Amino acid sequence: MTPTLVRQHLPHTGTTTPRVDLCARARDWSEIQERMLVPLYEAVYERLEVGSGTRLLGLGCGSGLALLMAASRGAAVTGVDHRSPERLALARERLLPETGSTRARGDTRLVDGSPEDVGAAGDAETPAYTLVTAFEPIGCLAGDSEGLGGLLRAATPLVERGAPVVLAGWGPPERCATSSVLRVAARLADPLRSAGSWRPALRDDLEEVAQRAGLKPDGSGRVSCPFGYAGVDSALRGLLSTGLFDAAITATDQVQVDKELTEALHPYRRGDGTVWMPNVFRYLIARVP
Repeated sequence: MTPTLVRQHLPHTGTTTPRVDLCARARDWSEIQERMLVPLYEAVYERLEVGSGTRLLGLGCGSGLALLMAASRGAAVTGVDHRSPERLALARERLLPETGSTRARGDTRLVDGSPEDVGAAGDAETPAYTLVTAFEPIGCLAGDSEGLGGLLRAATPLVERGAPVVLAGWGPPERCATSSVLRVAARLADPLRSAGSWRPALRDDLEEVAQRAGLKPDGSGRVSCPFGYAGVDSALRGLLSTGLFDAAITATDQVQVDKELTEALHPYRRGDGTVWMPNVFRYLIARVP
């Protein structure tokens, strides 16, 4: 079947990227890039003892790998995402297969929409959630935290008092080898348009979002999440699937971004052709008052 090519609108702007195959991009995210954050998911679930007594609400759940890992621990999981129907479709393939899989469980839900839609789809007897996760790392795009506060506030009525809410962010640029590659996005993006372009992560990004959402910070941690790829082509597809280079593509073109990304990846190529970039990500645990 011929892929459908559509224009993707960038958040907080009136511009569009060149034509993008959103289904292929979602598949690249699911098959290449999403697994880079597995150490983050594992560290959080281990620290919070996620298991059969956990009712987890995943905000911006994407293609559902973090939910799948929680469900494998026995947690009841609900994922919500309104930004990428293509990623959510892949989450359904993973978590809600039509037949023949033990993962097709009655305590797994996926909602294309907002936390308000999750509440509207429930009933008065639905137990409150005991954990909320927002695993998509912030602190890398200008304006990337603006919508997260609203999502957190909307999710709060669905959550037990005192329950943990986990936010994730990029670590210090000097601890993230990928920062030097992401600077390509900043250099090529339109300097007159800041929203949607790369910026260095700041130390208090997560705390500021939590406080704006009325949450109380209650601990944090750092996790090593190296980005490893089979080769440069895989690295390009994975990195582009994040959307972090969309503003650069809009300001220049796909060929220019691919060329400069390939050059920026050169220091991280190993003798066998693989690409390896050590990174540190940070997570914050906040509590619902």
